[in-house]
Amino acid sequence: MSTQHTYRVIVRGTFDGLSEESRARLLAEVDAHGMEAMRFSEEGSLSYDRTLKHFSYRLVVVSDAADGEEMAGVLAEDRVERALAELGHAHGRLRSKVTDLDTMKINYKR
Repeated sequence: MSTQHTYRVIVRGTFDGLSEESRARLLAEVDAHGMEAMRFSEEGSLSYDRTLKHFSYRLVVVSDAADGEEMAGVLAEDRVERALAELGHAHGRLRSKVTDLDTMKINYKR
């Protein structure tokens, strides 16, 4: 059995070709998806602003340590693609930034 690591992943992208329905729904919910909504969770949290250009998704991914950060990023991007597809929101290319919480060094003040 392989060791599991917990990763925090930020997936960023741009909305692309949004339908009028998607635009209206996103704008109606914009206040719930601002800076204060940014938190890491397994289901992910979507944040964007009124311009409806860029968005970010913050997720927690648990996967095999042997697969590394690259696989955690792929898993997170897949989750984001599925979530946005379910909501009917079109997007462009996704990119992710991954932090392995199990290997992260913490500098404590003395």
